[in-house]
Amino acid sequence: MRTWTTTEVTRLTGVTSRTLRHYDAIGILEPVATGHGGLRRYGEAELLRLQRILLLKRLGLRLDVIAEIVDGALPEADALKRHAEQLDEERERLDRLADTVAATIRQLEGDQTMTPETWFDGLDAGKQAEYEAEARRRWGDAAVDASDTAVRAMPEAERRAIPAKFDELHRRLAALKEAGEPADSAAVQAVVADHYAFIAKLWGTAPTAEAYSGLAALYTDDPAFAATYDAVAEGLATYLRAGMDAYAAASL
Repeated sequence: MRTWTTTEVTRLTGVTSRTLRHYDAIGILEPVATGHGGLRRYGEAELLRLQRILLLKRLGLRLDVIAEIVDGALPEADALKRHAEQLDEERERLDRLADTVAATIRQLEGDQTMTPETWFDGLDAGKQAEYEAEARRRWGDAAVDASDTAVRAMPEAERRAIPAKFDELHRRLAALKEAGEPADSAAVQAVVADHYAFIAKLWGTAPTAEAYSGLAALYTDDPAFAATYDAVAEGLATYLRAGMDAYAAASL
C-alpha cells in the first residue's frame, strides 16, 4: 500500500503540516502510521478523507460538524440545512453590523468620536450608550475621557483605520487558533502584544494587568462582543480572552 509523508501531503494539498498535526490531535484525520521521530504517513483513504474535509470547510462548516459527517454520525444534507439556517441568521446580523459601521464612519468623518469599546457594536445602535456606561463602570470616568481624548487627537486617516486594525488582529488570531496554537504560545502572545499596544494607544495609557483582563472578560461576557469575535472564527472570543489573560499574567 502506498503512503505519503506529511511533506508530500502538504505539497499535494497546500495544507500546512501544523494543520495536519492539529487534525490528528482532534481526531478528524489520523495518519495511517507514525514512524521514527513522529514521522506521519497517510494512505489513499486518508487523502480522500482530507479531500472531503477540505470541501466541507469550503462550505463554511465547523470542524466538529465536519467530523460528524466524515465519521457517518451526521447526514451531510442535515448538516448543510442547519448551516443554511445559520447563514441566514448571520446575513441578518451582518446587515445590522453594516448599519452600525456606516454610522461609525459618519461619526468619524464628522469628528464625533466614539469610545473604542463601541466599535464592536454590530447588533443594536442603542448599545453605544450601554457600552460607554459599562466602560465608565469598569474603568472610571477619567479612563474613558482619556480614551476619547486620545482618539480625537489621532489624524483622520489613523482614526479611519481603527476598525481595519482590529480586524487584522482578529484574523491573525483566528489563523493561529485554526492552526491549533495554544493561547499562551509565543506566536499567539506576539499578536496579543500588538493588541495590547493598540489598546494602550486608544486608551491614551497602558492598561494595568487588572484592566486588560477586565477588557478580556468583557469580550466573552457581553453577547454582542462575543458574537462579533465568533463571526470571525468560532470560539475566537474565548481564545482571545485566554490569550489576554495569559499576557496580563506574564507580561504586566
